[in-house]
Amino acid sequence: MNINVGDNKMELNGRDDLKRPLLEPSDSVCVTIPEPVDKLEKKRTVMFKIGNIKCASCVTSIESVLGDINGVESVSVSPIHGHAAIEYVPKLVNPKLIKETIEDAGFPVKEFSEQQIAVCRLRIKGMACTSCSESLERALKFLDGVKKAVVGLALEEAKVHFDPNITDSDRIIEAIEDAGFGADLISSGNEANKVHLKLEGVSSVEDMNTIKSYLESAIGVNHVEMDLEEKRATVNYDPDFTGPRSIIEAVQEVAHGSYKASLYIPPRQRETEQHHEINNYRNQFLLSCLFSVPLFIFSMVLPMLPPFGDWLEYKIYNMFTVGLLLRWVLCTPVQFIVGRRFYKGSYHALRLKSANMDVLVAMGTNAAYFYSVYVAIKSLSSDTFKGQDFFETSAMLISFILLGKYLEVLAKGKTSDALAKLTDLAPDSACLLILDDDGNVVSEVAISTQLIQRNDIIKIIPGEKVPVDGIVIDGQSYVNESMITGEAQPIAKKPGDKVIGGTMNENGCLLVKATHVGSETALSQIVQLVEAAQLARAPIQKIADRISRFFVPAIVLTAFITWLGWLIPGVIGIYPKHWIPKGMDKFELALQFGISVLVVACPCALGLATPTAVMVATGKGASLGVLIKGGNALEKAHKVKAVVFDKTGTLTVGKPEVVNVMLFSSVSMEDFCDVAIAAEANSQHPIAKAFLEHARKLRQKIESNRQSNNQHVTEAKDFEVHPGTGVSGKVGDKMVLVGNKRLMQAYNVTVGPEIEGYISEHEQQARTCVLVSIDGKIVGAFAVTDPVKPEAKNVILYLHSMGISSIMVTGDNWATATAIAKEVGIEKVIAEMDPIGKADRIKDLQMRGLTVAMVGDGINDSPALVAADVGMAIGAGTDVAIEAADIVLIKSNLEDVVTAIDLSRKTISRIWLNYVWALGYNILGVPVAAGILYPFTGVRLPPWLAGACMAASSLSVVCSSLLLQSYRKSWVFQDTKRGHSHCSKST
Repeated sequence: MNINVGDNKMELNGRDDLKRPLLEPSDSVCVTIPEPVDKLEKKRTVMFKIGNIKCASCVTSIESVLGDINGVESVSVSPIHGHAAIEYVPKLVNPKLIKETIEDAGFPVKEFSEQQIAVCRLRIKGMACTSCSESLERALKFLDGVKKAVVGLALEEAKVHFDPNITDSDRIIEAIEDAGFGADLISSGNEANKVHLKLEGVSSVEDMNTIKSYLESAIGVNHVEMDLEEKRATVNYDPDFTGPRSIIEAVQEVAHGSYKASLYIPPRQRETEQHHEINNYRNQFLLSCLFSVPLFIFSMVLPMLPPFGDWLEYKIYNMFTVGLLLRWVLCTPVQFIVGRRFYKGSYHALRLKSANMDVLVAMGTNAAYFYSVYVAIKSLSSDTFKGQDFFETSAMLISFILLGKYLEVLAKGKTSDALAKLTDLAPDSACLLILDDDGNVVSEVAISTQLIQRNDIIKIIPGEKVPVDGIVIDGQSYVNESMITGEAQPIAKKPGDKVIGGTMNENGCLLVKATHVGSETALSQIVQLVEAAQLARAPIQKIADRISRFFVPAIVLTAFITWLGWLIPGVIGIYPKHWIPKGMDKFELALQFGISVLVVACPCALGLATPTAVMVATGKGASLGVLIKGGNALEKAHKVKAVVFDKTGTLTVGKPEVVNVMLFSSVSMEDFCDVAIAAEANSQHPIAKAFLEHARKLRQKIESNRQSNNQHVTEAKDFEVHPGTGVSGKVGDKMVLVGNKRLMQAYNVTVGPEIEGYISEHEQQARTCVLVSIDGKIVGAFAVTDPVKPEAKNVILYLHSMGISSIMVTGDNWATATAIAKEVGIEKVIAEMDPIGKADRIKDLQMRGLTVAMVGDGINDSPALVAADVGMAIGAGTDVAIEAADIVLIKSNLEDVVTAIDLSRKTISRIWLNYVWALGYNILGVPVAAGILYPFTGVRLPPWLAGACMAASSLSVVCSSLLLQSYRKSWVFQDTKRGHSHCSKST
């Protein structure tokens, strides 16, 4: 077999189809690795704008004071503009010191230039509720150099934007730990492509430094981290220049093969952390039960059994009994060993001038425990004192809270199930074809998917998954892409077609050239997008944030008032003595009510109401082919009252076909084709591509009839794109215009009656007419049709049933736009709009109070996508449109517009239901715990039972959010046999 990977016919684009070809012919899978060189100290440059510079002596003064700073390498100051460029060594000096030095010299620094911003993601441990995440955000924002910090409670992650000149990830982790939380670095800086290596033959620091120096000098290697203890290396690289296999080969070349390297796949940090957290809560709960269960038996069960009860009441000294001693001994480890986490959490929260669940639990258990200690000491010192201890209250309370947290983390782990399933789609291994210099297959090698490099040729047999994104260069098959796009129908693949990593090859053997590897694959991009969405905070979360600020202080005050409210009337004698349970006094009854109020209130449920629902919804959306970029987009989508559709590629298939060509002058068809091809060659518009394909075929047919092969076409000069109207350029010495009637009118080109008739005839048939003018005279025209998507009419009908109006905005002419709109059922049409005009029309709709969604696919739609409240990009559209959008419809199916809005509505409804659960629970639970029912029914909530209720509230909110996983999308389909439309909606 011979595979020409450098064939010019395979000039296929990768990441950005509109800008440049991503692939270049590759002669070898290896890269050149230069000899190790001494790495120079890294330098950075910072720019300042300095005021009060009046003359050259001012410049000299600034350069002089800065030159005295250790670490400043060079200073350049412009006296005219007041700009200063300072080159410095970050290890020795930072921009803040440089700025202060300039200001000390009497020159104000008016502004920093645009600074280099780095981003790191961190796993956060120890957060219990919204107060924790808010206090951590505040602590991070106070850290010098941090520009922005977002902490996700449900995801248990933080994303921090910082100035690397001032701080780094290590200092950020220190700040988090100082705030009382644990932190592990997930990623820092540009870690998009990295490989972990296990090293052999390494025994000293010198060996590690040798390997590190050699790798850092290799082309394409950005950063190297070494771990001598584990004998591992982590290498960040640029996939355009190198790859994992080349890096492994580089290690093995060091010292003539003295060292060996192999791929190391670290355990998934998220799963490891979740497993560790689950085990930690389970172990703490079991340890607590080891003491709490016997304590409960000694307190509640055995005293009722005569032989044991008498033994427990045996007095050791004065009124100090055996039972009291046992309860004290069993409770103390639970209070101070198992419950230590509540003390730590309270300390750090109060130190940050915040209050969280730990504060409530610590106050409640401390009140019960230390009052019981008082009872025990009083019993030792008095032979008449009788008091009721609450040791069992403290221990049982901690045990039930730990049980609730254990069940909660189990449930929270399931909220990211959809994301985990996406991550597992990529296969572990692939079959790599080794080629010789002539492109012949030498051998086949099974390698890890993580070792695949760009331009590798991968063989995929039937039943195997596609390992990475690529281009089919040989073979034909059907590929099931449902796991990525949700589209159940297998897609036919032939040479030149793109395949997506993680999809299933069904019935043919394919040879695929890898174009996107590592974090660049569609699957990785989807996972990253969903992770970012889950971390982003929805505006509705602000409700919980506002409540949490005063929630804990209000509960503490309520508990104190409750205690006083029962104690003072009891002392005065307002309520009858028979209300006081046997074995208690007025103080103890009031104390129990106060403790119950402290521990029954739960800020955790409020904090989890929004993020857990957003996590489940974004993951579910991704599995259905709808990528939602954050809680903000999810929340806005449920308010949408108008959807604006682009025409070409959105309502229509986006593959226009030329159905008619007409000449209006003596110019030959051959010259007409040549001129139009030259003018349209650099255009990326779908209509231009359709005409180019048709014109080239037409020209080839003319040449074949003449039995000649003269297909040289002059390239257009002064090429210019006129958005919404067409293109212009010079072909030879002729000025050529190719576009619609508005372009001709703009250039004062006369459109005669014959041409008007041609345009009118075809526009009534929903066809677009493109005119070609040479030197101010229209010489010909061609009519293009773009079929309407089969689901478009049903989607418009369904949106109408949801109370949402549909509008079409297009750059096409009014007649064609009206015909298309009539076909799909859209009543309002705005035609002949340029990209800025589309955005302006959306703003007009917003001014009327409508929440507007825009659905588009091209570069010309990006201003409108940004202007809309919710931008939805068709997945088959351009990268620019996808980047500008809030929601990406991977399948390019219009039905997913309905899915996105419907999923948003269901999610927001679920969030409000979660708030009802959380707030309703607190509104009902606190009065009951305060004893409001006790005078009438005799029902009171013991503290340990109040703690169990608190744990149950958080669990109920998480389980409520998990119900979103059962969401089934609303769908619309066409019965092609009967010709009827059907709409159905999930329940």
